[in-house]
Amino acid sequence: MISRLDGTVLSARGQRLVIGVAGIGYAVAVTPQCSLAASVGTQIALHTHLVVREDELSLYGFETEAELAAFELLIGVSGVGPKSALGVLAHLSPDDLARAVEAEQEQAFKAVSGIGPKTAKLLILQLSGKLAAPAAQSTAKGSDARADVLTALTGLGWQERTAADAIERAAIAAPEAVGSTGSLLRAALAILGPAART
Repeated sequence: MISRLDGTVLSARGQRLVIGVAGIGYAVAVTPQCSLAASVGTQIALHTHLVVREDELSLYGFETEAELAAFELLIGVSGVGPKSALGVLAHLSPDDLARAVEAEQEQAFKAVSGIGPKTAKLLILQLSGKLAAPAAQSTAKGSDARADVLTALTGLGWQERTAADAIERAAIAAPEAVGSTGSLLRAALAILGPAART
């Protein structure tokens, strides 16, 4: 079982890195965020999960143990394969995933390729109580971001009720943006679009 790789990035294409360790190049599937952050020639350390099939051995790599743990829980859900699980983690951090499951937000999985409404319901059902609750600090950051974005939108001329509704819709559509004022503001503005401000 290969559970960790420490080596040099030999190539980075799409969602695949090749990591050189002791003269051997390991192909590892990663999230787009991880791939974009990896530069050829630099050192990288990944927690990995080896998927063994009759005709294939596949490595999936993660920057944190929390991501690896979430991935292993996801692939334990009926109908969710490793590629779909990686897709979930490309859109949702472990904390965002825990929040979505806890709040039963099926919409949080809408943007993930291969995850339909039925699978989203199954994910929520089977992962309930298994994911670590998001840190209180993250929740506090999310609350601060919502308040800041509400202030910004009303300052730009939108009615408070309209702005609050857009923020809530943005938080459901892009839960990963909740902890960042800038990201949440952009997501809310995208929803509001050219709508009337008064």
